[in-house]
Order: sequence, then C-alpha cells, then structure tokens
Amino acid sequence: MNTAAIKKLFDQVKRGKLSPDEAVQQLRHLPFEDLGFANVDHHRTLRVGMPEVIFGPGKAAQQFAEIFARLARRGHNVLATRVSPEQFRAVKRRFRKAEMHELARAVTLTRDETAYGKGKIVVVSAGTSDIPVAEEAVVTAQVMGNEVQHLYDVGVAGIHRLLARREVLTEARVVVVCAGMEGALPSVVGGLVGVPVIAVPTSVGYGASYKGIAALLGMLNSCASNVTVVNIDNGFGAGYVASIINRLE
Repeated sequence: MNTAAIKKLFDQVKRGKLSPDEAVQQLRHLPFEDLGFANVDHHRTLRVGMPEVIFGPGKAAQQFAEIFARLARRGHNVLATRVSPEQFRAVKRRFRKAEMHELARAVTLTRDETAYGKGKIVVVSAGTSDIPVAEEAVVTAQVMGNEVQHLYDVGVAGIHRLLARREVLTEARVVVVCAGMEGALPSVVGGLVGVPVIAVPTSVGYGASYKGIAALLGMLNSCASNVTVVNIDNGFGAGYVASIINRLE
C-alpha cells in the first residue's frame, strides 16, 4: 500500500463508503505480516517508495509462492530475483500472469504500469557473457516503473562498437554498466557522459579475474568521478539504485 492508496482509503471513510472497521482491517497488516517463516514488509513502499523484493535462494517453493502471493494482494508490482524453476512453477499455479525472465532469473507480476522514472535508464554490457547480470538490472528497473534501453556486447576490446551507439548514452539519465574480465568499461562510459554511472562487476573471466574480484577492484579504482560500484553480479542492486536516482526531481 502506497501513500495514494492510504489517502484514497481515508477519503472513502470520510465519505461513508467504507466503515472505520473495514479501513482498520485493510490497514491491519500495514507494518508487516507474520507468516511464521517470514515477516512480509508491507510498509516498505511507504518508507522508500518501492515494495519489498523477494530473494529466491534458500526458500522452499511453497514459502516462496506464499510470500509472493501476500505481496501481490497489495496491488503492487512484484519482483523476485534468483528464482529457481521449481519456485516459478509454484507461483505460476497461483498467478497466470506471472512472468519468468530466464536470462535474469527473475519473476515479475505487473499490476502497476505507472511511469515513475523521470528519464531513461541505459544498461550496458561489455560482453555477451555479462548479459544475465545486465538483464537482472533491466528487469528490476522496468518493474519499478522506468523506461529502459540496453546496449549489449560493446566492451573495450572493440571500443568502436560503443562509440557507434554514443547517442544512446547521451539520452540516459542513469547508466548501468556490467563488465567482467578487467572491468574497464565503466571508466570509458563515465568519461563519455555527465550522469551517474553504476558499475557492476561480473564473475566473468579467466583465472586471474578471481570470479569478479579483479573487475571489482578495477571499478573501485576508476578514474571517472561519476562512477560508483555495486557488488559482484549484483544487477538487482544496480537496477534498484538507478531507479531511485531516476525518480529524483
């Protein structure tokens, strides 16, 4: 439940279309809902502007589906990340419109198509192998009400591929850049645009890349001052922060 929904509820009580007891019943689980195995945070939309997101790993399929259902009852978009096929099947049995984004390993249920973003988010991947992480950022930003465009396989080994699409970067209000190997691409993009660049190191690369640590350290040492960094393979975190930035006036 968001601010607009609560105001509407109060207005219905004021006009006599809803009794105080009925309003209380709707607000009863507003802070959180105790399911025994999870405390579902229904207050998060009011606090931060976005509903709780479900992290799939470690949850039994039925637990996952029940959390998903309780969030869906509030009428918001629902996003779950790192979802297993078994978890998705459990949700799909209850929500036919739930959609699995296979590359991103994310499940969404779209209830609200309002555009909350003030501009465009552009998600960039250095290589094709980085696309799953980039897609997690794309899906996250889209379900949170943003216009999103992507540029894939435009890494520094063939920098002409990026420069040929430079006009797309100039249209962005926020840029997310996903790269493995040595993690050089965010610095290059940061030098081309005057907007925030969120760098996502990926666990793609040969032995000395140390499953993304080399890219992470390279991004943390970026010489482009508009680059900030999230954790290895954290496309969700990048998409979420990009959404917050894109909502600012």
